[in-house]
Amino acid sequence: MEQQLTRILIADDHPLVRGALRQAVANAVAGVEIIECGSLAEVIKALEGKLEVDLVLLDLAMPGVRGFSGLMVLRAQYPGAPVVVVSGHEERNVIRLCIDFGASGFIPKSTDMETMQGAIRSVLAGEVWVPADVDLHGPADRDTVDSVRRLASLTPQQVRVLMMLSEGLLNKQIAYELSVSEATVKAHVSAILQKLGVESRTQAVIAAARIEAMSGAGNGGLSGD
Repeated sequence: MEQQLTRILIADDHPLVRGALRQAVANAVAGVEIIECGSLAEVIKALEGKLEVDLVLLDLAMPGVRGFSGLMVLRAQYPGAPVVVVSGHEERNVIRLCIDFGASGFIPKSTDMETMQGAIRSVLAGEVWVPADVDLHGPADRDTVDSVRRLASLTPQQVRVLMMLSEGLLNKQIAYELSVSEATVKAHVSAILQKLGVESRTQAVIAAARIEAMSGAGNGGLSGD
């Protein structure tokens, strides 16, 4: 019986990092097909063309994504594709938030090659992998947990609209960028406010910025690079 091909997508805008991840993946998995992307738009295009991806290795900060927005979009739009965040931001709260947003693992970029290979194999086997010294079972801040739950309930298009609200775009500008009507944008904004439990666009942006600030991305808001 022919062995099924494993397909892994590496999403990072730094060629050197992609090269290191490519080496780790190739050494960890026999007969693997590796897809490389340097922006969120490239990731979405690849996933639309490759319906079955066994794993996505995702950087938190690259063109088209800021903070946790890329992870939120992928988990909402492609729930069947496990995502492992590979990031230089190694704080415990960042790792915990990634898992809370639906990541199947978190690999710090400082991880040695052997450990990285083991992490990739673990996630492909259906496990959740985080560094050994990270305890995800401790008490979490209730307000943060509630905010993450609300943000994670947004659809991919609602996440994009929230990103654009964070950039200060008007409804007509968002409609143009997304090639939809202003009425559709207004409906998305209303749904976002309801899901986040806030009453205004400003409050929605503040709620998103509070969580995004914890990712170490800075500059506030879920804006693109």
